[in-house]
Formats: sequence, structure tokens, C-alpha cells
Amino acid sequence: MICQECKERPATFHFKKVVNGEKNEVHICEQCAQENSEVFLFDGGNGFSINNLLSGLLNFDSPFAAKPEKSFVQNQEVLQCPNCKMTFQQFTKAGRFGCSECYKTFHHQITPILRRVHSGNTAHAGKIPKRIGGNIHLQKRIEDLKKELQELIAQEEFEKAALIRDDIRSLENDLKRMREEDRE
Repeated sequence: MICQECKERPATFHFKKVVNGEKNEVHICEQCAQENSEVFLFDGGNGFSINNLLSGLLNFDSPFAAKPEKSFVQNQEVLQCPNCKMTFQQFTKAGRFGCSECYKTFHHQITPILRRVHSGNTAHAGKIPKRIGGNIHLQKRIEDLKKELQELIAQEEFEKAALIRDDIRSLENDLKRMREEDRE
């Protein structure tokens, strides 16, 4: 495909714009994109990456925003991973951590981001195959019901809480029976 601007070089940038259901496509070469950076590129000619898009969505330091002036308070301590020496600012630019220790180091910074991205969930529960996870599925269900029971008690909905309590007892009996069968 040839550049729509210069009509000489091959197009390397392809943009789609949909406005009120009407789709417009633009195909331009790298040189024309750099010459018209305010129209085609978002960060002044350095290209546009998926990391820039994600950092914008996650409210990290966006390349689209103006850089703040240097503060007169320079002796703020920067949080840094003790293992790989990566800072949180470097993470926001790269879009990935340098090592597994970074998750522990930057836990307080990434937890709100994970909540937004994963609809409030911050802990990975994993998946369990149905054919071998009968007891585990039952235990998980009991744990969920116990959490729900605590919430109902806190809200003083005792009738509903009694029903949940009965369900928990029934599931615990089923679990006990399954374990006894496994031993035999």
C-alpha cells in the first residue's frame, strides 16, 4: 500500500477513525507521519506503542501529558525494587516489571490499578478441572457462602443469614461424606 500523503513510499502507519458510524482510513509512510506529527502521532514523532496506550488507560504518566516542572523538593525517596533496581516510574514507561520481586515492592501502587482493570478482583483464584476438583470446588463454595454469611450478619439480615448457614452445614456434610468415601 502506498502512502496517501506523498504517494511515493510504502505506508507503514494505518489509522482508522470512526465518527458517527462513518469509517475513514488513512495510510501514510513513516516520513510523512514524522512531518505531520501533530496530526498522526501522539508523542511528538517518537512513534506510538501499546505501552503508551496502556499507560494512558491506567493513569500512569502519559506521554500525551506535558511533563511537570522539576520540584524544588528533590530529596524525596524513590521507591525502587531491591532485586532489579527498577523504579515505579520505569515500570510505567516500560509497561512490565523487571523481576518477580517488583510485585512485592510496588504492591501498594499496583493494587488500585488491578482493581480497575479486573473489576475489583485483586487475587487470582485459578481454575480447577471439574473431574478431579470435586472436594476443592465444594470447599470454595463453602468459603464463598461463609463470606456472604458474614456480610448478611453485618447488614442484620438474619433470615437470609439463617438460610445461608443451613446451606453451609449441608455442603459441609457433603464434603465430609466425600472425604470418607475417598478413604475407603
